[in-house]
Order: sequence, then structure tokens, then C-alpha cells
Amino acid sequence: MKDVLIITSYFPPEFGAASNRILHLSEGLQKRHYNVLVLTPLPNYPTGKIFEAYKGKFKQTSTENDIKIHRLWIYASNSKNKLLRLIAMLSYSFSLVWFFMWHKIPKTVIIQSPPLLVAFTSILFLRSKKRKLILNVSDLWPIAGLELGALKKGVIYSFLEKIERFNYRNADLVLGQSEEILTHVNSLFPNKKSFLYRNYPDFNPPKFIEKNNYKGKIKLVYAGLLGVAQGIYNLCEQLDYSNIEFHIYGAGTEQSKIEVFIKKHPELPVFYYGDVSRKTLHKELIKYEITIIPLLNRIYGSVPSKIFEYAKLGLPMIYFGGGEGEIIIKNHKLGWIANAGDYKNLNCVISTIEKSCLSIEYNKKIRQIADEEFSLNMQLDELIEHF
Repeated sequence: MKDVLIITSYFPPEFGAASNRILHLSEGLQKRHYNVLVLTPLPNYPTGKIFEAYKGKFKQTSTENDIKIHRLWIYASNSKNKLLRLIAMLSYSFSLVWFFMWHKIPKTVIIQSPPLLVAFTSILFLRSKKRKLILNVSDLWPIAGLELGALKKGVIYSFLEKIERFNYRNADLVLGQSEEILTHVNSLFPNKKSFLYRNYPDFNPPKFIEKNNYKGKIKLVYAGLLGVAQGIYNLCEQLDYSNIEFHIYGAGTEQSKIEVFIKKHPELPVFYYGDVSRKTLHKELIKYEITIIPLLNRIYGSVPSKIFEYAKLGLPMIYFGGGEGEIIIKNHKLGWIANAGDYKNLNCVISTIEKSCLSIEYNKKIRQIADEEFSLNMQLDELIEHF
């Protein structure tokens, strides 16, 4: 069996797109007879605190589904203070260097980016003509930081750009989750080997539930992070509820604001159910007729993984985020598009949706498209040809 090391900042039991993406990658490689080793911090995302089961530990090693996982020490923080966030990234980088010094490193290494500093540390210390470094880029930093308002152009931004270019230059292969990421990388390094590696999910979807599609309001659902970037609180304020109910699952910085909004507006059909496990969530989601994927700001290079997860569930979508995600929705006829940030247009789009169109037949058609077009297994088979 060929050994593969995966270095990531996110891994289950943490939840979210990043941890799911690496879990599916590691399990997929293991099923293809690779001996997979994962390096990751002690679980702390998104709370910024080490999970209760791991508190007081400097390191933990376990084997899960035949994958060996080393969970390394990190100074955990999700503080808005940039210095504390930097210290958190540097602490994990220090743990990685310590691990590199005392362990034999496989000849094939997959490195998740961002965080840029973690990827930089890994590439800096593991560069070798005998080793293949594969950089898995899920977001374009520092560009994304600039568009989100987390960064401003200046000395720090220029420094991060240099790190970004160092990472691309020294990677033997760059994986990008969007065409925009690969375009950006190839604009900087035209001869760089690259591969489009989408964040396709890997799960068995629950059976469809028959719905009465002709009575009552349309049941619109959102599930995921309740952060500033998603803008769910804004949605609660701006939606026209004359034709819809709005159901919300998840957790994040806007959670308390959303809960307060619901209490202040008992007359509105807005419902919040908290955070539930992914398996439970899938069973809940298929009860609804349509879902929404919002982004407060269009982020170059970003494609929400929810597109592929909802498609596998057979859920039609309203996409409200701009960018490459719009193209995927349009090309595969997965739902409706509303202009990013334009709530008037969003409400107009919703008003045109007829409840009778949200049928089991449409659900099945979307699920079939997902099986044919968004196959993780087919993608993995193509990827290992580049190893």
C-alpha cells in the first residue's frame, strides 16, 4: 500500500464543509488501498475552544476506519483579535514542525489551504525532490480576506500574497475547488499542474417523503453556519413572508440575533431549530420543498459545498450569492438564481415559484443529476491518476 499524509486544520468531530471535504478524501483514498495518515489540531472549530473530550491533552493518536489520525496541540482561538488568530495558526505550525522532526514523512503529502501559514510551514519543511506535495486550495487567501473585509491592502496583505505565491510555486500539484481558483493559480504560474477537485459529498441520502404540494406556504429552509458571511439575520429581516415559511438550522455568531428577532416577531413564520448532526439534518431537510444558499458578499474562487450536498438530497435551490455557484445552478437546472445582495430581486424570484412545481419528480431529477455529475468516486479515480 502506498502511504499518503494529509495535513489539515479541520477534521471531524469538527463539523463544516472543510472537515467533511478532508474526511471524504481520506476515506476515499483508504478505500483505494492507500495507507492514509492525517495530521490535524485537537478539535476546536468553530467554538475556538478544545472540545471537552480532548481537553488537557498535548496530542492524541487514534485509528478510525483504518485511518491513523494524529491530533496535535494548538492554542485554540476564534477571537476577532488578529494577533490571537495569528498565535493560534503559529502554534499549530509549531506542532507540525515538531512532528516532522520526529516522524518519517510519506513521499505523497496533501496539504489543505487555507490557512496560508499552515500550508506555508508544511511546504517549507517538506520540500524534497523525492516527495510530491499536493496543495488542496479551497479558498483564495488573501483575496477572500479582502473581499470579506477581514484584510486591507498594506504590508500584511503583501506579506500574505508572497506566502500564497510561495505555496503555489513549490507545490507539485494544485487542487482547486473551483474553476476560478485554478484560473487564479495559472495566471500566476502558467505551467503549474492543476486539477479541479470539487467538494462533492459522500453519503446515502434518505428516502423521499411525499408532500402535499398544493396547500399552504412554500417551506423554505436554510441549514449551515449562522455567520456574518451567510447573512441569515438579514434574510430574516428582508424576506417577504406572504408566500413562504422560513426554517433555520445551524449555529454561529448570528444565532442570538436570529433568536431575538423571532421572539420580537411572533407573527412571522420564521422557525429556528438549533444545531443538529449531519445525519439528522439530512432527514429533516427532505421534509422541506426548497432551500436557499445565501452569501452576503460574492467571494472570488468560492463555491458553496451546499450546492452539491443539496443536489444529492434532491432539494431544489435558490442561489443568492453570485459567482461560479450561479453557473453550476444554471447549467444543471438545480433551481433559481437571485441577484447577489438584491433582496427585492430575491423576493421577486420567490414570488414566481409555483408550489405545484416543487414535486417529487423534480426532487428525483435533481438527485439523478447529482449522481451523474457530482460523483466523488469518479472524481477520486481521476485524482489518483495524478499521484
